[in-house]
Amino acid sequence: IMDKIITYFQTNWQEYLGLLGQHLEITLIVVVIAIVIAVPLGIICSKYRGFQAGCERFFGFLRVVPSLAVLIACIPIVGTGVLPAVIALTILAIPPILLNTAQAFINLPDQTIEAAIGMGMSDRCCFFKIKMPLAFPLIFTGIRTAVVEVIASATLAAYIGAGGLGSIIFTGLGLMRTDLLIIGGGSVAILSLFTGWLLDSYYKRKTRYLG
Repeated sequence: IMDKIITYFQTNWQEYLGLLGQHLEITLIVVVIAIVIAVPLGIICSKYRGFQAGCERFFGFLRVVPSLAVLIACIPIVGTGVLPAVIALTILAIPPILLNTAQAFINLPDQTIEAAIGMGMSDRCCFFKIKMPLAFPLIFTGIRTAVVEVIASATLAAYIGAGGLGSIIFTGLGLMRTDLLIIGGGSVAILSLFTGWLLDSYYKRKTRYLG
């Protein structure tokens, strides 16, 4: 098997890099969209508890639905390709960011906020200089969770022609080739671990003065 894996990379390295690039592109698009949607919603949820409960139930329900089912449901509406994959994966990525953002702002220390306002700080200034830095660790944890989940689930994008590393896995399944399954599955696992490590390193560097 190892010989077949080496041969694959020797003869198909350009195709592999292309599939890896597609996988990363889909992941980046999904995570950016999820952040743009989930962070503002999370902030609103922290102010209105009724709205928070509704959002949690709605996105919690969507998260229970398998991503593959969402992909298939999107095909009659938006066709195949990247768009239905982005929709399905965004639904998967929103809940952890939304919930963590809401909890981060709900649990902000009141004394710190009151002290900042008492010093004459405007609401806008207080939000960006006090609230956001304090909420950042929990929000970032939600983003990290979403990124790792999306990388793992983006393999399903290949099922509807969106490309990515999942193409190698589905080809391996179709041809009954263990080497392709190892290459595809191993690449996704390594990419998830490496991305998690990269985000952890960024988090530690960004918050090294907060402890």
